[in-house]
Amino acid sequence: MKSIDDTALDAFLGLIAEKGFAAVALRDVAEAAGVGMADLYRVYPDKVALVAAFMARIDAEVLAGTPGRGDPEETARDRLFDVLMRRYDALRPHRAALAAIRRAGTRDPMLALALGPALRRSMAAMLEAASVPSDGLGGALRQNGLLAIHYAVSRIFDRDETADLSKTMAALDSRLKMAERWAQFFDKYIKSPKPRGPAPSENSPAA
Repeated sequence: MKSIDDTALDAFLGLIAEKGFAAVALRDVAEAAGVGMADLYRVYPDKVALVAAFMARIDAEVLAGTPGRGDPEETARDRLFDVLMRRYDALRPHRAALAAIRRAGTRDPMLALALGPALRRSMAAMLEAASVPSDGLGGALRQNGLLAIHYAVSRIFDRDETADLSKTMAALDSRLKMAERWAQFFDKYIKSPKPRGPAPSENSPAA
């Protein structure tokens, strides 16, 4: 038997896929799920909480498919490709609901801002699943970079009707390769020794 959490979340995803995000109220979700408003409110006080739960469900499904041991021959790009493709496979049955959320976020900046923390948690989880650090300043930059890649590829994913998501795979591979080249460039730039200037003369103030 499903818990209230799962029943309400399934009802919410079905409703927004059919009617759109803005047209669905919490009371509609409670009615569709067959639960009382008070019970729903204790678990999901607003629609942002429902979207965050949806993302967490997808994260858990992706993480469940992560191998216990990594392949030492795989690069970070290979691992990220595998993780993100598992994510798109998990999102595929919910494509209409996902599109409704994305449209609503585009039209409502406050909603997009409220969903930011959940999106960043998801990107951090994807990085960690690929054995890429997600903490600190470097981790924050990687989260932003992965989020930008995800946004770009999602536009292809939305229209990808191929059986194996081949268009999505091609778009993801292209953007990950580009990100890898930029990462290598910056890594080389940061680690390259700084050129030494001429040694100060004996009469120089710096001597």
